[in-house]
Amino acid sequence: MLRTLRRSAAVAGSCAAALGLGLVLAAGSPAAAASHGVKTDPNGRFTAEEIHHFLEGFYGNHGPRPWEREHLVSEYLKERIAQTPDYDLLLCAQNEPRDIEVGEVTTAQSARVGWATITTYWGQGSPSSFTAYVDLDASRPIELLNVDCATPEG
Repeated sequence: MLRTLRRSAAVAGSCAAALGLGLVLAAGSPAAAASHGVKTDPNGRFTAEEIHHFLEGFYGNHGPRPWEREHLVSEYLKERIAQTPDYDLLLCAQNEPRDIEVGEVTTAQSARVGWATITTYWGQGSPSSFTAYVDLDASRPIELLNVDCATPEG
């Protein structure tokens, strides 16, 4: 079953970015998450809304900061990053973008993963897009599982 969430108006987006860090801090365990107002689905999975908040907080306006890179990325992805020292795998680029937008989040319960298209804006050039993946299992802290730098179909 696929569930989707459309990005809200600009006001909601700025609120989501502010809430993203709260979600990250609250996601250590379901009990901790519940005490901070985080609501997973009845089966203990992160919702599309929670993933959207996480990705907006993770990517911010110009890309993840060192803390996010260290604490909110899966070990698998950290290994991939280490193999590309001259390329920022988390942004699928070599430079810092002017702006970043998190698109619609899709969750696939059977695959236990959620994903969204991340669009980076580079000033005069055309925007670039890639896909970011997050594990749905809310019994563990939320983290970025993987990125696919191939341009998503849309």
